[in-house]
Amino acid sequence: MNAIVKAVAPALAAVLVLAGCATKVERMETDAAVDLSGKWNDTDSRLVSEEMIGDVLSHRWVGEFSQGHAGKRPAVIVGEIRNLSHEHISVVTFVNDLEREIINSGKVDFVASREEREDIRAERKDQDLHASEETRKAMGQELGADFMLKGDISTILDTEGKQQVRYYQVDLTLISLADNRKVWVGQKKIKKLVTKPGLRF
Repeated sequence: MNAIVKAVAPALAAVLVLAGCATKVERMETDAAVDLSGKWNDTDSRLVSEEMIGDVLSHRWVGEFSQGHAGKRPAVIVGEIRNLSHEHISVVTFVNDLEREIINSGKVDFVASREEREDIRAERKDQDLHASEETRKAMGQELGADFMLKGDISTILDTEGKQQVRYYQVDLTLISLADNRKVWVGQKKIKKLVTKPGLRF
């Protein structure tokens, strides 16, 4: 009996150790705010895009453009958003959040990005050869943007011992493509105090 126990004990111990180290996954709402490291995350991207697009669309340039163009809605495109911060930030996710807020507002028309337009043009060329006359989409009918949204994400880090202040600043500018006028400049700041109980930063 003792021999059997001795033989099984190591295997049982290994099972218990593995069970204790098993990965635990918990599903949560996609809009739940969870800060693990203090770095820029999906909550920052969503909240900043919502607030800044709400701000840009509430200013007078929208109404002024419509009044000067027989009630036409301005067409907007998102240009380059540069990540000048100290960390990797998914600019693609942030741009997608900006685009979603602009489109869902219904206040402006939105023009596809340069990469998306290239795909669409390739499809039109293909239609020229293969689609029927009734369903073919003609070249040269694209909507030109009236304004381009550009911006930067930057950070300032202040570290002492086990604490770090992470300061994020997002600057966005809306520029008229007709005459390079800046019709709106927005800024959003986020400041986080991160404390690590164990290791220093």
